[in-house]
Amino acid sequence: MSEPVRVCSVDELPSEVGAVVAEIEGRRVAIARDSAGDLHAFDDTCSHANVSLAEGEIEGQHIECWLHGSQFDMTTGEPVQLPATVPIAVHQLEVDDEGGVHVTLAGS
Repeated sequence: MSEPVRVCSVDELPSEVGAVVAEIEGRRVAIARDSAGDLHAFDDTCSHANVSLAEGEIEGQHIECWLHGSQFDMTTGEPVQLPATVPIAVHQLEVDDEGGVHVTLAGS
């Protein structure tokens, strides 16, 4: 794992379900809020179609790729709906006392 990087403040994220993209050390990372209000960080690229996952729909802890309907568990990165079969990387996310969102990238 790398060192934590401050990405944004909580106020800059969707207040309800949704995702944004940040570039961290040359890597596109989605920061998403799920249906329960929990935040997740994961690679933004679908492992099946090489498109942005942040543009997809979120339901519960799953994000759906808008192109072919692959779904991934945002907590584990595991695909839960075909056609994707390869997991995406999930990164550690922490919010500090001032509301700063920090992401520590997982290994490649």
